[in-house]
Amino acid sequence: MVNDSDKGTGRAARSKRTDARRNEQTLLDAAAAVFVASGVEAPVRDIAARAGVGMGTIYRHFPTRADLIIAVYRHQVEACAEAGPALLASSGTPHAALGQWINLFVDFLVTKHGLAAVLQSDNAGFDTLHAYFLDRLVPVCTQLLDAAAASGEIRSDLEAYELMRGVGNLCIGAESDPRYDARRLVELLIAGLRRPN
Repeated sequence: MVNDSDKGTGRAARSKRTDARRNEQTLLDAAAAVFVASGVEAPVRDIAARAGVGMGTIYRHFPTRADLIIAVYRHQVEACAEAGPALLASSGTPHAALGQWINLFVDFLVTKHGLAAVLQSDNAGFDTLHAYFLDRLVPVCTQLLDAAAASGEIRSDLEAYELMRGVGNLCIGAESDPRYDARRLVELLIAGLRRPN
């Protein structure tokens, strides 16, 4: 038999787990934003300040920088994967949804490029993350491309992997060259997918 005090303890534990997950999401969002702005070598204190927590909180969740970067990587993959269907449902057109999704993807790629340097010594770990990235994001990009092609907005002969690879190549080195605006070139690429009227 479960008494009322046990029920209260269960609710408190669930609430604590929910709070812990929310705090971790806040940390990951803050770290992703700092990584996009300053690279993966940005000081942890900048992440803590942006998240509104102490540095000890970050180290409690993510004991090493590699742990934090991998968690941000996975968090951003999931955010991109979840954003695709949501953008299709809320955007004015499938092409607009594709453009918005590609912007999120570009933010992710800036972070991802720094990850490679951090995980140089762990090729198997990086390969596993790359496979996860492809498994989660190629189907989402395919859905966006198919919807835009079905609506007649874009040409239909482009594969998701091909587009993602092209966007990725345009982003290489963007974080280290202030004269190069990868986002502008990516916008031109997405605009260029439109069918001529």
